[in-house]
Amino acid sequence: MKKLISRLLCGKDAKLNGLIAMAVIGTFVLGCNCNKDFNFNSSSESNSTTVSNTKTDTSNDSVPSKDVVEGLVKETVDKFADAVDASDFSDLHAYASKDFQSSYTVDEMKTAFKSYTDKKSMVVPLLNKVGGMSADFSVPPGIRTEKGLKILMAQGEFKTKPYKTRFDFEYVMRDGSWKLLKLVINIP
Repeated sequence: MKKLISRLLCGKDAKLNGLIAMAVIGTFVLGCNCNKDFNFNSSSESNSTTVSNTKTDTSNDSVPSKDVVEGLVKETVDKFADAVDASDFSDLHAYASKDFQSSYTVDEMKTAFKSYTDKKSMVVPLLNKVGGMSADFSVPPGIRTEKGLKILMAQGEFKTKPYKTRFDFEYVMRDGSWKLLKLVINIP
C-alpha cells in the first residue's frame, strides 16, 4: 500500500498517469463550461454565468421519463463507441447540438479522446456492453433552464465489467428534440 501511494504521489506509474491525464482532459476540454455562459441566441457574447440565469426544474411534467433519458444516454454512448472505433469523431460532432459544435471542433474531440482511441480494443467492447444494461443514475435526471432554454442533465454509470462506464451528459432542447450539449465519459 505504501508503494502504491508513493507511486501515485511521485508519478512513477505511467498507466495511472495516463488515466489521470485522460480524466482531466475529458473533464476540462469536453465537460466543463468553465463559467462560460453559453449564449445560445448570439455567438458574439460570453459572460460569466449567474445563479439567476439558471433554474433547476424538479416537476415531473417537464422531465422526460427515465426510459427516454436512458435511451438518449445509450444512443450517445453508442455514437461515442463508433467514433472511438473509427478514430473519427465527425459523426458524433454532427450528432451534437450547434452549441456544442461551435465550442469544440472534430480535431479537438479527437485530441481529447486520444487515450480512448489508442486503447480502442479494450474501450469499444466495454462501451458496446452499455446497450444491454440499465443506467444507474447517480442523480435523478433533471431539467435546468438557462436563458430560456431547457437543458436535460443525465449523470450516472453503467456497471460494465471489468470497469464501470461513467457519464455526465447534458442535452439542450432544439427544434423539439434533445441535442447533445455536454459529453463527459470516464472509464477508470
